[in-house]
Amino acid sequence: MAQPRSRLPLYLGGAAAAGVGYYLYTAGGNPKVAEKQFETDLSKASAKIKSEVPGQTKKAQKEGEEWAAKAGAKVDSATEKARAELAKAEGKFDQYRKEAGTETMKKIDQADRKVEEGAAKAKSGISSWFGGK
Repeated sequence: MAQPRSRLPLYLGGAAAAGVGYYLYTAGGNPKVAEKQFETDLSKASAKIKSEVPGQTKKAQKEGEEWAAKAGAKVDSATEKARAELAKAEGKFDQYRKEAGTETMKKIDQADRKVEEGAAKAKSGISSWFGGK
């Protein structure tokens, strides 16, 4: 199968011919006058674009600055929230650590008492073998 050809060159050629025809018609068929009119229109369009571009640049810059400020504020807000949550979590962690430390010390004390009681019983039992109380 053959690939379909692009019709873009045909459309561009048609548009160019229509443009040339317009300028020749408005110039009364005089090619030199049509050329001067085309150059004048091109100059006007160029001047208009150049006058609008600086305004658009400033507008785009202003919008960019506003967007950056909003984004920066959102980042700052998120950072502050994260810091607050971290501080809260650190507080809870310290509380849990203290509670766990207290519980651990209680368990160690209980284990020490049991070992001491067992050691005392064992000592009294061994002493009784050798005639002690």
